[in-house]
Amino acid sequence: MRAWIIWGAIVILLVIAFNILTDHSADSSQIKFSEFRQAAAAGDIKSVEFKGLEVSGVFNEDYAEAEHGGSATFKTVGPVGEDLQDVLTANGAIYSFEKADKDAIWQQILITLIPLLLIGAVVIFLMRQMQGGSGKAMSFGKSRARLLNESNNKVTFNDIAGIEEAKEELQEIVEFLKSPKKFTRLGGRIPKGVLLMGKPGTGKTLLARGVAGEAGVPFYSIAGSDFVEMFVGVGASRVRDLFEQGKKNAPCIIFIDEIDAVGRQRGSGMGGGHDEREQTLNQLLVEMDGFESNEGVILIAATNRPDVLDPALLRPGRFDRRVVVPPPDVRGRKLILEIHSRRTPLAKDVDLAGIARGTPGFSGADLENLVNEAALLAARRGQDRVTLADLEDAKDKVMMGAERKSAVISEAEKRVTAYHEAGHALVAILQDATDPVHKVTIIPRGRALGVTQQLPAEDRHSMTRKYVLQRLAVMMGGRAAELIVFDEITTGAGNDIQVATDMTRKMVCEWGMSDTIGPLSYADGDNNPFLGGGGGPTTRPYSEAIAQDIDAEVKRIVMEQHDVAVNLLRDNLDTLELMAQGLLEFEALDAPELKLLMEDGHLEGIRKRREEIERIRTADEDERTPKSGFSTKIKEKKSPGGLGTLAPSANS
Repeated sequence: MRAWIIWGAIVILLVIAFNILTDHSADSSQIKFSEFRQAAAAGDIKSVEFKGLEVSGVFNEDYAEAEHGGSATFKTVGPVGEDLQDVLTANGAIYSFEKADKDAIWQQILITLIPLLLIGAVVIFLMRQMQGGSGKAMSFGKSRARLLNESNNKVTFNDIAGIEEAKEELQEIVEFLKSPKKFTRLGGRIPKGVLLMGKPGTGKTLLARGVAGEAGVPFYSIAGSDFVEMFVGVGASRVRDLFEQGKKNAPCIIFIDEIDAVGRQRGSGMGGGHDEREQTLNQLLVEMDGFESNEGVILIAATNRPDVLDPALLRPGRFDRRVVVPPPDVRGRKLILEIHSRRTPLAKDVDLAGIARGTPGFSGADLENLVNEAALLAARRGQDRVTLADLEDAKDKVMMGAERKSAVISEAEKRVTAYHEAGHALVAILQDATDPVHKVTIIPRGRALGVTQQLPAEDRHSMTRKYVLQRLAVMMGGRAAELIVFDEITTGAGNDIQVATDMTRKMVCEWGMSDTIGPLSYADGDNNPFLGGGGGPTTRPYSEAIAQDIDAEVKRIVMEQHDVAVNLLRDNLDTLELMAQGLLEFEALDAPELKLLMEDGHLEGIRKRREEIERIRTADEDERTPKSGFSTKIKEKKSPGGLGTLAPSANS
């Protein structure tokens, strides 16, 4: 709608400008005033009408034919005196007088002013659009912070789980605002700033919303990008206005989300140091701990890039507290699942503790997405409750991607895929320090044409050298299986090789897990100009000889683990064949089915298990009444698989 208004104004301006600038002097009836006097003196005027300074009339036919090509009427502008009247009377011309039209004068004035008024209106409108329509035309320096209140914020600390330590840090801030004397009686002071740091999706913004719901004081929320404008000085003005609002409503809390948008280290980049962002950061530093005190104004900020923030912003006195918001552990994941499933009816077979154990590394946002996907899946299936199967399918979709059942894969590629994924799974099962295999599938998912999924039995915060080496062997298992069975290799191991090489280089250069290189750090130097580097070519903090040793050691470790995978598969070739046949027949095998296969040495136990599960599912569907237009009978389409990549565990 606004775009149509702008274009309409532009069209009107063009039309008016065209009318004003059009040359009216080409009118054939316009003559000079001197010619009119000469014609009047010669008796060639038939009639005349005077209207102010405007003169119009009619020539005699002979004069009009001779001088103006038959055009009898004329117009001119000039003063009218008594001598002119006497001349006209003497030559028998008829003349009359009429008062000047004041409306015509105003019309000329309006024609001149309307374009200017329209141009001014369009300029003001565009300036308001630059401000998002939220202020006056010249209010660039006003803060865009939104004041939250109880009516539009329903989140409290009871709605937050899995990050108990961070909640305790912020709970102390809330208690200080409610009863400051409890803390100040011993000389303590309220922290000026709290910086929430953590990976995306861990709940930093949710924590701030919880503080807003618990504090009972004015809570201003603004994004870091709202300070930055194309005009230098606007951001600094907004910072001043924001803290002035805070002082008027103290005690209060100001929350800046994604503060790295404005708080990046000064002096970085390719330009000078006086751009808009740095001016804004300087003003923020002064307001937090400058010459004037801002008592009662608490600043809470969130970022997932604390490494790029300016050191002056992180010092005590500005951000007194740095609260790390980590991914939740298994207990925290269970509590988060319980919170997000409050409005979702769950079946009796749902075990949220089991889902929590099977989702290591998931953030709060990932778990919320998992519950939502399960609810959507249950609705598509026509169910009235979310079952454990729905949650498991949703977990697979989130972790490995959606199934691509429409992919057309040849039987030969499907067979190669089965052996490739069976090689990954078997090498993982035969070693003692690897993560348990959760599921193997040759159904294409996401960008992968097949997946071997491993999940740790418990949350892992560090990795031993034995664990890392065995993980490398598992990554090489797919390529080793291809080489043993087909005496050929394919591109299916490309991602496995890349991940294995990167992990091995970290072992050698960062983790000190190489006896040849020793416990030394040879990580490449960080010379990124946008993070404070000098902008020159990237340099390595070690010599060329060390670089050759590193390359040789990386190659040795990877090849050794490749040989380990080859030897394990050759010693268990019958099991590899059986597992590949199971994947070709069932397309996916879960952990219980893999255990049956390893114990029985045949596929009959898996077939009986599948028949029992299908019998129970069919009985449940017969008893269930459809709740929507979807059929309760879900026909599963058989589809071929393909070469895929090894799904890394949570610590990759």
